[in-house]
Amino acid sequence: MPMARDPLVTTQWLADRLNDPRVKVLDASFKMPGVLPLPKDDYLDEHIPGAVFFDVDAVSDHSSSLPHMFPSAEQFGRDVGALGVGNGDTVVIYDSGGWVAAPRAWWMFLSFGYADVYVLDGGLKKWRAEGRPVESGAVTPKPATFTATFDAARVRTMQQMVANVASGTEQVIDARAADRFEGRVAEPRPGLRSGHIPGSRNLPYGNLIAADGTMKPLSELRAAFGSIGVDLAKPVTTSCGSGVSAAVLTLALYRLGIDNPALYDGSWSEWGVQGGPGIATGPAAS
Repeated sequence: MPMARDPLVTTQWLADRLNDPRVKVLDASFKMPGVLPLPKDDYLDEHIPGAVFFDVDAVSDHSSSLPHMFPSAEQFGRDVGALGVGNGDTVVIYDSGGWVAAPRAWWMFLSFGYADVYVLDGGLKKWRAEGRPVESGAVTPKPATFTATFDAARVRTMQQMVANVASGTEQVIDARAADRFEGRVAEPRPGLRSGHIPGSRNLPYGNLIAADGTMKPLSELRAAFGSIGVDLAKPVTTSCGSGVSAAVLTLALYRLGIDNPALYDGSWSEWGVQGGPGIATGPAAS
């Protein structure tokens, strides 16, 4: 197994274990609404052999009007078990290579009490660039039993975030692009206000990715957080547009030794609604 602290695995590590029946590979590719082809169609066209599609929108709370909110522990266990993942398996999650949703799915597993889960560094893009095998079509997994227990400390609600604006107890880092964070452009989801949570800092998640598509070395990750004034010795919560790309920051913080960097699940899709909590615009306050 990889080192306990680092949840990333290399393409070679996965290639060496691709035929291990206890290693379950999940494709968690994700796109913004309206972007075609759909991630599931991309998966059907090409995926790592044996990989099963983890639909971020499907493995979610369908009673919520917000996009892909965390489901109950019972639903998560049921949905993951249907993907063929059992409690004794090693789970490796990847996405198309854009670092959007594999970290989100990884954080969901951790939040539901499962630690034997990893992210493929560089995703499908790096796998393909190295000439490794792919296959097409659906994979029909054998259902397994997966028991989940929710750890609420890993996720933040809007009520907690509102309270934190007043207390400043936790540092909040927003993974969106600077123009969205500063409120200079309209949000991609219609009807949302533009801006950011007051007091939050901005670190676009793409700043943590190297030119070859892998996550940057620890020293560069540490420098990136330091450049925006984050104190890694103090509590941190990540946010973004809808709680997906925020997990890239969460993954990087986890790699730097932060045991529990919380994630604001609703993120700007919840905070930015008309009539919602107060917002700030412009660059982050120093």
